[in-house]
Amino acid sequence: MSKKIAIIGSGFSSLSAAAYLAKKNFKVHVYEKNKTFGGRARQLKKQGFTFDMGPSWYWMPDVFESFYNDFDKTTSDFYKLDRLDPGYQVVFGENERILIGDSLEKIFSVFEKEEKGSSIKLKRFINIAKENYNIAIKDLVYRPGISPLELITKKTIKKIKYFLSNIKKDVYKDFQSPKLRQILQFPVLFLGAKPSNTPSFYNFMNYADFGLGTWHPEKGMYSIVLAMVELAKSLGVKFYSDSEIEKICVDKDGRAYGIKIKNKLVKADIVLSGADYHHSESLLDPKYRRYSEAYWNKKTFAPSSLLFYIGLDKKIKNVSHHTLFFDVDFDEHADSIYNNPSWPKDPLFYVNFPSISDSSMAPKGKEACFILIPIAPGIEDSKKLREKYFNKVLERLEKLTKQNIKDNIIFSESFCVNDFIKEYNSYKGNAYGLANTLFQTAFLRPKLISNKVKNLYFTGQLTVPGPGVPPAIISGKLVAELISKANP
Repeated sequence: MSKKIAIIGSGFSSLSAAAYLAKKNFKVHVYEKNKTFGGRARQLKKQGFTFDMGPSWYWMPDVFESFYNDFDKTTSDFYKLDRLDPGYQVVFGENERILIGDSLEKIFSVFEKEEKGSSIKLKRFINIAKENYNIAIKDLVYRPGISPLELITKKTIKKIKYFLSNIKKDVYKDFQSPKLRQILQFPVLFLGAKPSNTPSFYNFMNYADFGLGTWHPEKGMYSIVLAMVELAKSLGVKFYSDSEIEKICVDKDGRAYGIKIKNKLVKADIVLSGADYHHSESLLDPKYRRYSEAYWNKKTFAPSSLLFYIGLDKKIKNVSHHTLFFDVDFDEHADSIYNNPSWPKDPLFYVNFPSISDSSMAPKGKEACFILIPIAPGIEDSKKLREKYFNKVLERLEKLTKQNIKDNIIFSESFCVNDFIKEYNSYKGNAYGLANTLFQTAFLRPKLISNKVKNLYFTGQLTVPGPGVPPAIISGKLVAELISKANP
């Protein structure tokens, strides 16, 4: 008789695990506290506009393809995927912008124009990044983080120096242009840490950026959620929304036997939580928690975010689908996140205009606008602060793109620290999980398996392999393999 698994949360890691476990003939039931599935990858629809509320970048398409292939499917079975050109643009001033094209040749050309001789250095840099990417994806990220020996292979031993240096040092050594330096450090932000704290090996993110490109699934990132839910349902997975978990139940022998929802016991042979790890452990009696509050307080968390979802009554000029505004000091903003947690004086920000590439995201002649400001987790969040920073970035957006925008706003909604806590039970309101610093990599991250409760497992961006949508999908596969091995 197949065992029943109760999965807490329906983010990408939970959806991935659900599909893999159902394929192994487990009875899988997924419980989501919110009304829609997808965890942080939710969707907002309003007045004909559609917004991805969470993840908005489709990078590492090979990881998505690999996931679907495991079920004899392909990406195109679920949604149409387009490579963006430009992948994104970076704005440094009113007349200073660099477009990152959809091929390495275009990017080499742009670098050379900005700094003579830089294209040769970039080719060398990307070749190393590609080598590291292949090692990371084929040799490392699909390992469960149980032992430090997982990191030791013939290939990784040759790369040891890339774990002892950092991204910032490497970039500054080879490139002199402040603009190129910022562009090359940008992909590391997806790992949730400062470039100066991120091992050089993680330059594989630059290959993910320049080599594999930036893509857009038709109708937005939520198309991935719908695809994964559809796949899981076809394998027999049962889904329940509006089902907030109140407790993980453990018997006198230290074995998980179910969860409590609305004061009712839902029995299960195995419990898997894809919810925030810290919150998941708070659902246990203290004696069953692996990690203390002191442990979490010492960890380096990825940033939180102040997000705005804005409907505009006209099309916007001088921007791309993904537009980064790096017209202020990069290090000063990073300091306000990691060293001196506070609201940044002059924030860097990112704007997503999905309706530039996808007409389904906004009514004809109008524009969907998503703004993200990275901020420190755990800082004060108030209506007054949100309004202050809304006005700050709108003024800069208007100035840098040379057009009026404020008068064309139909509506705007915001999402910040307090919402991340309320909606996702996120520790200190972080948006991306635990940063991938040297001492928070692989086996040094929170474990997939509880060491205090039998048949209790965890998955998601606070455990291996780390933050981001592709790593979350991989995390689901890793935990499913561990459960399958323990329950043949």
